Amino acid sequence: MRRLMLLRHAKTERDSLSGQDRDRRLDTRGRDDAPTMAHYLAAHQLIPDLTLVSPAVRTRETWDLMAGVLKPAPAHEIVPDLYGADALELLAIVRAAQGRSDDADLRCLMVVAHNPGLQEFALELIAKAGRRERKALEDNLPTSGLAVLDFAIEDWNDIAPQRGTLDRFVSPRLLREGD
Repeated sequence: MRRLMLLRHAKTERDSLSGQDRDRRLDTRGRDDAPTMAHYLAAHQLIPDLTLVSPAVRTRETWDLMAGVLKPAPAHEIVPDLYGADALELLAIVRAAQGRSDDADLRCLMVVAHNPGLQEFALELIAKAGRRERKALEDNLPTSGLAVLDFAIEDWNDIAPQRGTLDRFVSPRLLREGD
């Protein structure tokens, strides 16, 4: 079995000082939500063997805040191709994950990236899901939203559309509401 966790970056400021989208930083809510999600991961033993992070400031800040909670911090890599990646590009990046890891048995991979690609990718991968979770994910993958998908495969190269089971979909808002 392989587990893929797709996390959208935390909430950001509207504009960056440079005017570049890549340079947008987390806002106050984002700086609160990222550790909240890390505490959730730790409490539910959802610790990635490797995390692939987009090079945008907001994704790196999200991961840094999360890694500060997860002890020891999981291995991570900044992957330039994650910025602006669509579902097909994300699939190629995930399939190549084993080659990025020193862990010979990479079982749990996390990707910290952006919408709309991340949401589209999650939805394409799902074969089975609870109706409520799937509907929530179809409506929106909010900032700090996490989709956890399981695959009955032994090699990341075998990940494919309509082969995953949505184990859970959570966000800081859902956690606050007690869902």
